[in-house]
Amino acid sequence: MAARRPQQQITTPAHPSFADLGVPDTLTRVLTATGVDRPFPIQAATLPDALAGRDVLGRGRTGSGKTYAFVLAVLTRLATTATPRRPGRPRALILAPTRELATQIDSVMAPLAQALSLRTMTVFGGVAARPQITGLRAGVDVLVACPGRLADHVQAGHAHLDAVEISVLDEADHMADLGFLPTVRRLLDLTPRGGQRLLFSATLDSGVDVLVRRFLTDPVVHSIDSPRSPVAAMTHHVLHVHAEDRFAVLVDLTAAPGRTVVFTRTKRGAKTLTRRLVAAGVAAVELHGNLAQGARTRNLKAFSDGTVRTLVATDIAARGIHVDDVALVVHADPPVEHKAYLHRSGRTARAGAAGTVVTLMTDTQAPEVRELTRKAGISATTTRLRPGDALLRELAPGERTLSAPPAVRPAPVRREAPSAPAGRGRRGGKATPATSTRSDSTTPTRSSSAGSARSAASSTGRSGVARSGGTQSGAARSGAAAFSARARPGGRGGGR
Repeated sequence: MAARRPQQQITTPAHPSFADLGVPDTLTRVLTATGVDRPFPIQAATLPDALAGRDVLGRGRTGSGKTYAFVLAVLTRLATTATPRRPGRPRALILAPTRELATQIDSVMAPLAQALSLRTMTVFGGVAARPQITGLRAGVDVLVACPGRLADHVQAGHAHLDAVEISVLDEADHMADLGFLPTVRRLLDLTPRGGQRLLFSATLDSGVDVLVRRFLTDPVVHSIDSPRSPVAAMTHHVLHVHAEDRFAVLVDLTAAPGRTVVFTRTKRGAKTLTRRLVAAGVAAVELHGNLAQGARTRNLKAFSDGTVRTLVATDIAARGIHVDDVALVVHADPPVEHKAYLHRSGRTARAGAAGTVVTLMTDTQAPEVRELTRKAGISATTTRLRPGDALLRELAPGERTLSAPPAVRPAPVRREAPSAPAGRGRRGGKATPATSTRSDSTTPTRSSSAGSARSAASSTGRSGVARSGGTQSGAARSGAAAFSARARPGGRGGGR
């Protein structure tokens, strides 16, 4: 029988302490040690019901503190029941849409779980399955998983969900957007019907409602804010620029102090833009779905620990990724729809901090950007400018720091082939002629700056971390035209 549809309940919580909400002293001490000493509204609203064993539907915009809301509830409940761990049978299941989010949830939870002698682990694709199988066999209290890889382990008999006491769906709307709902339904069907279920989401779209109706029993609904309610500490700017000026403006913004996240529409675009920024002297790394998991982890760590200040990403980083003190978000390519704009922008102005959001817009993009901001419900200041405009210093204050691009090594001299047919290589590794260059929407044009970009990218290692030091190069200027040619809406190579 389908669960009864919940009645919307808007809660305006007071400001109690974590202890007042029922969080045990063992966990409050860990929270205090990590600088978390006061609950956010979503935590204050949902924790009493979640700790009481109720099914909870929590809605709050990105950056509102949903992770601690369910992590504290799960750990406290498991510590209370104290059921022993069993091989291959987790006691709690947290489903997340992306690898980065799963890793982030586990990193938040790990010190709290350790204080309660609870074991956690993550399961997701892109890495070897054998260590995950070993961990599952050893027994785990809380399993944080992406649906696809967990389904593989279940099918292979390495994981069983019949002992799950609490199930959590994080970023449920994003799970729906990515097409994971069929797999999520199959997994939740394997958990006990009497188990507690918590669902957290930034929006409550129709896909999420399907999950609520099927799996939550008489849930308490806490909606802390409207999905379109503005973040008071976030300012929005649209910079109307000539196509040939886009890259130079972007270099100016990313060369400022502080962390910046730059969003592109495509994976190729993120890769190419990162190389160009590195060639121009900006310490930058990329994050997108074409990277191996090891590279994704290294690049995100480099951005988080301050090794580099600029992260160039697709929408894979628009949801759930939290890095402290992101001062600026730049939409190098305006997103296709308004929800993506809101989630991208939510990488800054998190947890009460201030932040700035900048969208680069050319003449041809003006209609779509106007429609985008209208649907997003935000008020943006639009300014037409050229590189060097004083407004850029206001949006990204501080002294610009650029490193010199690494020197380009001369290409090795190859002996001419005897008389091979044109366009055909020789077995054994004869290279494609140097004048042959792939032509697509994100490949650099044939110029000295393109060679510098390739050399700079190779010098950074697999993680793409730029070397520091030196002075400003001219690559920002020489790369402007090539970048603007690739930054048009649409194009090939989409995805994350």
